Amino acid sequence: MKVDLWTPSGGFTLEPNAFTAATDTAGHRLLIAGPGAGKTEVLAQRADFLLRTGQCPYPRRILAIAFKTDAASNLRQRVADRCGRDLASRLDSYTFHGFAKRLIDSYRVVLTGDDALDPDFQVGPTRIERRQITFDDMVPLGTAILEASAVARNAVRNTYSHVFLDEFQDCTTQQYRLLQAAFRPESAMLTAVGDLKQQIMGWAGALDGIFGDLVSDYGAEPLYLYQNFRSAPRIRRMHNAMVRVMDPEAAITDADLAGDDGDVLVEHYATAADEAVGVADAIEQWIAHDGLSPSEIAVLVRQQASLFALELMNELSSRGIAFRNEQEVQDAFSEPLGELILDFVSVAIHARQPDAYARLMARVAPATDDEEFDQMNAARWRRRIERSRSVLSEPDGHGEMLLLEVEAFLDEVGDDTLIALSPSYANRGWFDELRGSVFASLAMMIEQGNGRLDALTHVNDDGAVRFLTIHKAKGLEFHSVIVLGVENETFWSRKATVNRSEFFVAVSRAKERLVLTVAGFRAEPPGVYRWDESRSPQEEFLGYVAELD
Repeated sequence: MKVDLWTPSGGFTLEPNAFTAATDTAGHRLLIAGPGAGKTEVLAQRADFLLRTGQCPYPRRILAIAFKTDAASNLRQRVADRCGRDLASRLDSYTFHGFAKRLIDSYRVVLTGDDALDPDFQVGPTRIERRQITFDDMVPLGTAILEASAVARNAVRNTYSHVFLDEFQDCTTQQYRLLQAAFRPESAMLTAVGDLKQQIMGWAGALDGIFGDLVSDYGAEPLYLYQNFRSAPRIRRMHNAMVRVMDPEAAITDADLAGDDGDVLVEHYATAADEAVGVADAIEQWIAHDGLSPSEIAVLVRQQASLFALELMNELSSRGIAFRNEQEVQDAFSEPLGELILDFVSVAIHARQPDAYARLMARVAPATDDEEFDQMNAARWRRRIERSRSVLSEPDGHGEMLLLEVEAFLDEVGDDTLIALSPSYANRGWFDELRGSVFASLAMMIEQGNGRLDALTHVNDDGAVRFLTIHKAKGLEFHSVIVLGVENETFWSRKATVNRSEFFVAVSRAKERLVLTVAGFRAEPPGVYRWDESRSPQEEFLGYVAELD
């Protein structure tokens, strides 16, 4: 396809700056955009443009780097939806740590001295000479490989013609050094997107001047997107009240945010127990009477859900409302292999999982040019799924039996198909390690549910309310968002700007409804010390809601 004939895929209309960012062929770009401005969609459309017009010429690939596995997975799926799985297979979407791990797996022999690693090295909580590295070791070791080996550098540079950098405001010194080692001198065209108002990784070393570094080091040209396409007008006006404090030049007039659509509510409760009942009542109403899918509801906490949301989770459980605590779902499940296993588990133990079923069949029984073969293959897999459902529906069906069914399912899929799910799986050591990690995580979830299969009915997020930390929620969006504990004891710190950024990220996840809760008393959880049981409202944050009246 000629460049000038390309139009956005999926019926989307891009505003001028977004269209420029998607179709630029001349240089590096820094796209500065607020929440709901469509940053991820611009990257997906850019991938579609590059692949369909041949600006990323075969066999070269696109590298996308995000900060979270679910964000990387989201972009991967969006690109597949825009240009089809064949073209999308030429996009590698990783986290910084995931990209570094693949460098280590491929070029481990470059590492010498104290960094030397055995072929069967593992990733674990502590560093063990030659045998084990920690999560924090990955990026420095990946950088060391690129800086030491021309072979590794050339391999990376010859593989990727374009690089996408999501949530770039949170890039750390170590991550930026990895980026420079890989792609400087300029061997690939960079497209970075971010928003300084959502910089919430300062505790992890995020660089304050990272946007300026990209401009000075790579000559990246900034582009600005201020329009919020995600949220209803009342929610956007609350955002804008915060923007006037955080970044006055980015604020827009209230006249541009006219309309009364959307709900922004503050709910005060005497205790966390009262909060649990009140919030559960609301969620039950939204699902049972308003027809809202549970997956369109998110409960956000600043810290661990087990500390701030345990009573709410127990209340939902008592009412039979499915939920998923993201702390229990490890990164391995965001890999294509993990997603495949979760979809199989979902349809094997619960027949009413149409989205999971469709994804599963698309992977195990993809369409070919042979219609008769496709029908026979699809029928074979339907029978296979029904056999698993029959086995697991027996009175003695339990978690161990499920693990055996998953193992048998993967054997039938075959290694060739499984390895084809991701280019990184060609590294058999990494693939085997990932498979073991997914099984270990699944076994842990079964154990936490006392072996009951109904505890895994909603292992994917298709039919469950999601509990997330604010950091985990970044990049996601939901119809209704509940932010628990908007209290000084939750959000207060000496760095008020960090607090504002975290709160801004939280409230900007909501599309149609935002609920903020405050409890006057939260009992000290077991094993937690220095806990303030008496709570006080965070007046600044709640004040942004008051401005709406």
